[in-house]
Amino acid sequence: MKNFKAIIILSLILVSSVVTYAQDPEFTQFYAAPVYTNPAMAGTGSCNGGGRVVLNYRNQWPSLPGTFITSSASYDQHFDNIGGGVSLLLLDDRAGEGLLRSQTVSAGYSFQLDVNRRFTMRFGIEGQYGQRSIDWQRLRFEDQIDESKGFVNPTAEPYVSDGVGFANFSTGILGYTERFYGGVAVHNLIEPNQSFFGNPDAIVPRRYTAHSGLVIPLDGRKIPESTISPNVLFMLQNKFTQMNIGFYYNKGPLVTGLWFRQTFGEYGNSDALMGLVGFRKDRFKFGYSFDLTVSDARSAAPSSHEISTGIEWCAKKPNRKYRKLSCPDF
Repeated sequence: MKNFKAIIILSLILVSSVVTYAQDPEFTQFYAAPVYTNPAMAGTGSCNGGGRVVLNYRNQWPSLPGTFITSSASYDQHFDNIGGGVSLLLLDDRAGEGLLRSQTVSAGYSFQLDVNRRFTMRFGIEGQYGQRSIDWQRLRFEDQIDESKGFVNPTAEPYVSDGVGFANFSTGILGYTERFYGGVAVHNLIEPNQSFFGNPDAIVPRRYTAHSGLVIPLDGRKIPESTISPNVLFMLQNKFTQMNIGFYYNKGPLVTGLWFRQTFGEYGNSDALMGLVGFRKDRFKFGYSFDLTVSDARSAAPSSHEISTGIEWCAKKPNRKYRKLSCPDF
């Protein structure tokens, strides 16, 4: 009976998605998914402009049937001869145990501008191709029910066997000094249509992101071993508005963090309290974060889980024009 209810609920969600606005997936560890957060962060790895590969996995509300799972893999690196960094991002988002699936591949470039000796800016642009599909054979509708045999009848509901493809673009700007960082990004610039039935209103609205923070040394070393980094991220997409505010604490190879997420507007509420434990050794890093729901939805969806891992390598030849971004890894 529980599975039957889940199928019906998911069917209603998927059908309603044909005529409503879609929303992008998000990561709690937003700096562990740098080029997803802001295309201008392409090529900002910590090892003298060398390469960086990052993997991200998020399981949102696993206590619910038909959970939401988002995975991504990204590569980025700085090159002096093109004046900035390049990036490649693969994203896979599954809802309803894979009933609804979105896959995208993105390529980007960020241009580095040295404003003065201390302040640096980067300007990023990203092109994307995406594919969205539904496993129609796993959906169940009312007209399929036989009173004695269950779901055995064919349905008269319309469906399409192929997914829908779309192009998309994003842009961003980033400014930073040795201790300060901040940026703004705009995703879904052309607001692509993702309708399976050609509904012109079924678009993905623009996603606006603003993020900023500080790195504050807690010891007297030239290269501090202990730091605290307060930061904030603000996101707006159609009627969904949220703010993440918190801090990272770094002590040698260990990183911890604590944030609070608040949503505003029509869907405003205190959303979640988020904790992080991370580890960085040489060029390898690993992080785990836990979202504790504090809204009225906590009885049904008490938590979410997220894992990130990454590896960096130094450039074979030093990038003399590269300027390091002092930014959290998670």
